[in-house]
Amino acid sequence: SPAIAAGAGVVGDKLTSTYDLVEQMQYLYVRVVKAKDLPSKDVTGGCDPYVEVRLGNYKGTTRHFEKNTKPEWNQVFAFSKERIQASIVEIVVKDKDAIKDDFIGRIIFDLNEVPRRVPPDSPLAPQWYRLEDRKGDKAKGELMLAVWMGTQADEAFSEAWHSDAASVSGEAVAKIRSKVYLSPKLWYLRVNVIEAQDLLPNDKTRFPECYVKAMWGNQAFRTKICPPKTLNPMWNEDLLFVAAEPFEDPLVLTVEDRIGPGKDDTLGGCVIPLHSLQRRFDHKPVNSRWYNLEKHVIVDGE
Repeated sequence: SPAIAAGAGVVGDKLTSTYDLVEQMQYLYVRVVKAKDLPSKDVTGGCDPYVEVRLGNYKGTTRHFEKNTKPEWNQVFAFSKERIQASIVEIVVKDKDAIKDDFIGRIIFDLNEVPRRVPPDSPLAPQWYRLEDRKGDKAKGELMLAVWMGTQADEAFSEAWHSDAASVSGEAVAKIRSKVYLSPKLWYLRVNVIEAQDLLPNDKTRFPECYVKAMWGNQAFRTKICPPKTLNPMWNEDLLFVAAEPFEDPLVLTVEDRIGPGKDDTLGGCVIPLHSLQRRFDHKPVNSRWYNLEKHVIVDGE
């Protein structure tokens, strides 16, 4: 029966080079470090500050502090660039109140002026920014921030609150994962597609032009087409996913035959539960193995 050889593992170490990435995904990162000289807004003379990071319909929120005019958060927010439908990012400092939270001040960045940063470049150093009121005039208080465009190779990726986990419905922003310390643990799922053997093309009059498509959740990657037309193609390519615990979605691999422009035939596939994969915490290689290809792949829930 046809089979595909692959080494798949959930990798715990962080990437330090973008060369390891199959396809770079762009993110806007906002690191909210701390504030100082915040005004006391309420009658008690205190200030219970927190920060909202707003980008279009998405909003991430830091935790708030009780009676603190110089809070430290050091929280990171990551917004997927492909979902960005705004030209500015607005960072608002508010004073939490039982009736209605008070506006303290804000800082606005034009996305066209945000610097790009990719490891191994040095991390962007946070800077102090003076708060402004709603009219753009100077307000009391300063906020230390770092704002940059990066990829999923960024060291801040695994600790960040992610806009991908937020859902937006209609005009209202749905309640989203607003506590950065409740974020799920993120892993790299690395799939080394090695080779396939004994493929059975639907058209017996030609040798297939094969590539492998890998899918996990709403992410999908593919290998290149194997140059020689053969029933036993070899790729030896790495495909890289970002996976979040508890790994509910399986990894789905299919072997595709390019039979014409924009037209492919699925020769077979397999479904691999992530909890069955080896977890790698060091640089020791993961064992490769053969997976039998089924003609019709059925994923639970379909």
